[in-house]
Amino acid sequence: MESERVTKGDAIRAAVLTISDRCSRGETPDLSGPVLVARLRDGLAAVVVATMCVPDETERIRERVGAWSRADASIDLIVTTGGTGFAPRDVTPEAVRTLLEREAPGLMELARHRCLAKTPLTFLSRGVAGTIGQTLVITLPGSPRGATEQFDAIIDVLPHAISTLRDLHTDGIHQGA
Repeated sequence: MESERVTKGDAIRAAVLTISDRCSRGETPDLSGPVLVARLRDGLAAVVVATMCVPDETERIRERVGAWSRADASIDLIVTTGGTGFAPRDVTPEAVRTLLEREAPGLMELARHRCLAKTPLTFLSRGVAGTIGQTLVITLPGSPRGATEQFDAIIDVLPHAISTLRDLHTDGIHQGA
């Protein structure tokens, strides 16, 4: 079955994946995921079609990001929160990187650069970004503050990135950049 083509007027379809051992076991509530859902809705007028919490396990992360990035899922943007730091179980960048067809290091460079004025700890985030098919994937820190600061730092470029992935800017002319 062929999925419907997304057009310019369609809302961004997003999913949020929280990566946390304790949250996935029900030991602590997910604080970052709901904050990102609100930012997606308020800041991008996105329709959040899926949320989930998984443990810091490479295969579980890959399984969920892979499923959400399939063409038949029709998800434009996957935002993960958690697992981007230096702790031994922080494996999100490694798990996601293996799925990416094209990395977009500039997005996370921009996020860290714009967040520097708030905290130099932003450079301890090892988050990655890139595309899988027509889905943009962004990995953010696990704290609500770190996740929202980095997300807000790149929110202004996300609509153009997503419309480009939707094949709306295929004439080779960069508009407004």
